[in-house]
Amino acid sequence: MKRVGFLLGIVCLVALFNLFLAETNATASADVPVKGMVTLVDIGADQCIPCKMMAPILKELEEEYKGRAAIVFIDVWKNKEEGKRFGIRSIPTQIFYDKSGKEIFRHEGFFDKKQIVAVLKEAGVEPQASKP
Repeated sequence: MKRVGFLLGIVCLVALFNLFLAETNATASADVPVKGMVTLVDIGADQCIPCKMMAPILKELEEEYKGRAAIVFIDVWKNKEEGKRFGIRSIPTQIFYDKSGKEIFRHEGFFDKKQIVAVLKEAGVEPQASKP
């Protein structure tokens, strides 16, 4: 009998943890686009090949544009409701927002760093100056 109670307790803890993660993900994506900041939202999935190819690019951009632009990744395989919210037809999809939160550009498929930088520059955002 003690084992059943213990297992039931574990199942409840796992369910609560999953609920917490779902709520955390929903809250985080609810803040997109970031207020007062040019925002790039890359919507994809951790297991999608073109999305995996974009991951290191996004990481570099996060560092280079820190404090100047928000770079956000949303996994729609883990957060299925986000696909509908952003009107996603295929992944990866990159959506750019200006400082006021208005969508200014959308691209579907792999998007290389040079092209992303060009869109960010057009939106008025420069990367941090490289340190000597």
